[in-house]
Amino acid sequence: MTVEIPGWKHTYSGKVRDLYRPADETDTRMLVVASDRVSAFDHVLSPGIPGKGELLTTLSLWWFDQLAGADGGTPVPNHLTGEPAPDEVAGRAMIVRSLDMLPIECVVRGYLTGSGWAEYRAEGTVCGIALPEGLQDGDRLPEPIYTPAFKAPMGEHDENISFERSVELVGAERAAQLRDTSLEIYHRAAATAETRGLILADTKFEFGLDEDGVLRLADEVLTSDSSRYWDAEAWRTGSTPTERMASFDKQIVRNWLAANWDKQGTPPELPAEIVERTVARYRELLAKLTD
Repeated sequence: MTVEIPGWKHTYSGKVRDLYRPADETDTRMLVVASDRVSAFDHVLSPGIPGKGELLTTLSLWWFDQLAGADGGTPVPNHLTGEPAPDEVAGRAMIVRSLDMLPIECVVRGYLTGSGWAEYRAEGTVCGIALPEGLQDGDRLPEPIYTPAFKAPMGEHDENISFERSVELVGAERAAQLRDTSLEIYHRAAATAETRGLILADTKFEFGLDEDGVLRLADEVLTSDSSRYWDAEAWRTGSTPTERMASFDKQIVRNWLAANWDKQGTPPELPAEIVERTVARYRELLAKLTD
């Protein structure tokens, strides 16, 4: 449910976030509110995950700070204004600058799993990129790969695209900048996660341009919803994919849904046990990274 916030008006709701704009139409800022809704396979599920919006916002803000230079790396510009969110949504919202969002979802994969594993078994490739023979589900890739996707209009599925297609969409220089920046962020984040006993298997980023044409990291970043995090010790010692990929993200929800729904019609309601396990893993990931 959306919230009444003095000085702001609700303008849009996505699968998991609500967008507000200032009542003063000359003000170009935006308020992005993370809800407790959870989605999988392009469907919003019921019930939500209690506290999810606050947990993911806290993690996003921590990562934005790391990437702004707290980790010792070159600062990556982002869309935050630095202002505190209104009391009505404190803890689960960010005030951000308006950007001209680029139509590319920047996906980086360091490990073979998910849809990439399915394609690899069938074709020996991931998003058309040829990989060595003999890899198994959950294996580390020789090098992280950049696999962009075209952000489809609302209600349609995003489409995996080649790098060459991303050049057609945004131009050669911008496409290269998106690729290089995404890979740099992934390497930095993966190194940070490793010091906390975690593996960053894959993630996705979104970027936009500000009024001066500066590329800025936007939306959420490196959260449990936009990334796969695994327990590093389990990955080293596990003998099956399930044991190896002990995840700190919504994979618990995906796995249950895949086993209990044929992707036709309305998804079934999530059991209380799945909800509780998911929020516990979200909390554990936040503690491992930020404590």
